[in-house]
Amino acid sequence: MYAALDIGGTKIAGALIDEEGSVIRRAELPTPAGESTARMAGTVDAVIDELAAHPAWGTVSGLGIASAGPVDTAAGTVSPVNIPSWRAFPLVDSVRAHPMLFDGIEPVLLGDAVAVAAAEHWLGAARGLDNALCMVVSTGVGGGFVLNGRLHPGPSGNAGHIGHISVDLDGPPCACGARGCVEGYASGTAIARHAVQSGWRPPAGAEATAAAVAAAARAGDERALASYDRSAKALAAAIAGSATLLEIEVCVIGGGVAQAGDVLFSPLRRHLRAFAALGFTRGLEVRPAALARDAGLVGAAAAARLQAHAAGAPAVTG
Repeated sequence: MYAALDIGGTKIAGALIDEEGSVIRRAELPTPAGESTARMAGTVDAVIDELAAHPAWGTVSGLGIASAGPVDTAAGTVSPVNIPSWRAFPLVDSVRAHPMLFDGIEPVLLGDAVAVAAAEHWLGAARGLDNALCMVVSTGVGGGFVLNGRLHPGPSGNAGHIGHISVDLDGPPCACGARGCVEGYASGTAIARHAVQSGWRPPAGAEATAAAVAAAARAGDERALASYDRSAKALAAAIAGSATLLEIEVCVIGGGVAQAGDVLFSPLRRHLRAFAALGFTRGLEVRPAALARDAGLVGAAAAARLQAHAAGAPAVTG
């Protein structure tokens, strides 16, 4: 059994996950993002308390933590952009100090998008493939790589941060300090903003969201379709660049924006054919993610599972 935490700006979730990747117990609390460091850490502890109350807690052999980033896996710290009180917060030390954590269990930290890559490679749309890019396209845009059959988080745990690749040197400023980043074109926020700027309006009483734009696009609204086409073009440019550098076989895309289905994937595949022009990139496949709500938790458990096996637990196929 493996324990997993998934820490984001909206919720802090936890789960007990078995060797086959099934969620046995789930716990969740709202993230007190605007509150103190101590309040944040206390909420994480409370989620662990809920997991520890389950009878299966006694069989836990590893614990993985997926966190919004940036993260520093070498230092065990996190600095989530949307959690202001946590800047270089020693999350691994904090979790390690929980009184219910067994001696010998070393928490494994990874970024939330890297966790999604771990989950999709273990049980999802990248299963059985050696080289893949797995992306989350939602309020932000993130990603993680599997290379040569292994998760590739990079030295600090931030490899695959594809949302901050520049696809337009003269593009709009990004919060990261650069210009023309993928996130500024392809995030849900960016899609809705561009549609509104183009003259689209949501139905009366509804919010201007990427989901609302997708519904309008399915109904044939040209401004909505253009906003998704713009998003898809930015994603295609970044994905093609990744394929050119790393020879990935597949790109898996999840997150809220991916729920638009063909509204996103059809123009994405069309633009990708234009950008992935070299022979060795032309066969690159784009797939929707197979895992949804619990992908971060499953990915965190996958990292804990790998660490436990490397430490001497029996190898398990899967």
